[in-house]
Amino acid sequence: QVQLVESGGGLVQTGGSLRLSCVASGSISSIRDMGWYRQAPGKQRELVALINRGGSTNYADSVKGRFTISRGNAKNTVYLQMNSLKPEDTAVYSCKADAVFSTYWGQGTQVTVSS
Repeated sequence: QVQLVESGGGLVQTGGSLRLSCVASGSISSIRDMGWYRQAPGKQRELVALINRGGSTNYADSVKGRFTISRGNAKNTVYLQMNSLKPEDTAVYSCKADAVFSTYWGQGTQVTVSS
């Protein structure tokens, strides 16, 4: 089992920055890829960014050049640095961890960008 706890969400003005963190505990050696997803009200959950154990990354087109995903040295933490935030980035951001046989989700953290 893996438990994920996110932090770092909040309210920010357009153009501002936030840094989200996700800490994994439990069977962390089984984790392969980690990523961030978001869900805005009335919309489906969408991929924001992914990072694999080797450090390769993948981003949604809407956040390329503004968001950066990274993993801590211990590989059980993933960060999402969000710059130049826009109102359309407002959503609940959730951390996901893909392990060998299972997928785990955090509880989510709210990001609100005011215009």
